[in-house]
Formats: sequence, structure tokens, C-alpha cells
Amino acid sequence: MTKDPSPRRRPRQARRSADEKRWADLADLALVISREIQYRGYADAKAVGLTQSEGMVMRYLLQDEAAAAPSQIAAATGLQRTNLSTTLRGLEHKGLIQRQASPADGRGVTVSPTEHGRANYTLARREWATAVADAADSDDTHLDDAITLLTTIKDGLVKTRPQSPSRHPPA
Repeated sequence: MTKDPSPRRRPRQARRSADEKRWADLADLALVISREIQYRGYADAKAVGLTQSEGMVMRYLLQDEAAAAPSQIAAATGLQRTNLSTTLRGLEHKGLIQRQASPADGRGVTVSPTEHGRANYTLARREWATAVADAADSDDTHLDDAITLLTTIKDGLVKTRPQSPSRHPPA
């Protein structure tokens, strides 16, 4: 009797179901981790706390360090213009962004981070790094793989973002 040299394969549906559960577990963990980081706040009294929307706007403005029109920010972050307006007012009130007349025609406005906004984001990232590294006991064995996977997921989600937000956001 000859032994089948090929490994046993699960039926396609069983594989898909197991993979779906693993992807759902990953998504759930990402949501929990995000909330845990946000929940703990900041140890440094100089750090200015941000809402999720404010964080998205600051991240966008700081990635290219170029002033952006509100329409660009809305498109890049997935925020509706009305929500973006409120978010920008909050960031401006906190001294993290500044608005200036558009250099193109002077009628529109562009938004850019202030020095305080840049320093605050640097401080926040330092605290996030400390919290996450401490939680993982500084075990960076799979850190690069995790960053690569999460970046791929983020890029794919942004690329396939619906035109309008869901009326039923995740819990």
C-alpha cells in the first residue's frame, strides 16, 4: 500500500471559514488595542489628547508636511466635510493646526500643523511606543512582519473605502 505524499487538505469551505475567523480575530484585536491605547491617555502632562477624528487629521497633515485644503483632508481621512469642519475647529482651538489663505487664489484656505501640533504628535507616538512595547515585554520578534501586515491591511481598506460612511459603525 502506498502512502499519499500530498498533505491532507481541508475542504475549501472549512479553510475559508477558519481563515474568516482568524481575520475577524485580527480585526477585533486591532479595535481592542486601539481602544486600550486611547483609554490610557498620556503620562506627560504636556500631551494634548485627541479624538479619533483629530488624530486622523493630524496623521494626514504630518505625513507629507504640506498644507492641505479641507477637501483634500476630507477625502484622505474619509471624514464628511461637516464633521471635518468641527474637527478642524477643535484642532485649531488646541493650537495644533493653523488655517491660512490658499496661496493659489487667496479665496480658499489651507490647513497645516503648528510646531505645537508636530511636537504633540511626536510626544503621543513616543507614549504609544512605550505602552505597546511594555505590553509586549519588548519582544520585537515579529514586529516587522506585524507592521508590514497591518500596513497592507490599512492601505487596502483605504483603497476600498466606501464613498459614504456606514450608518452602523462597529462597536
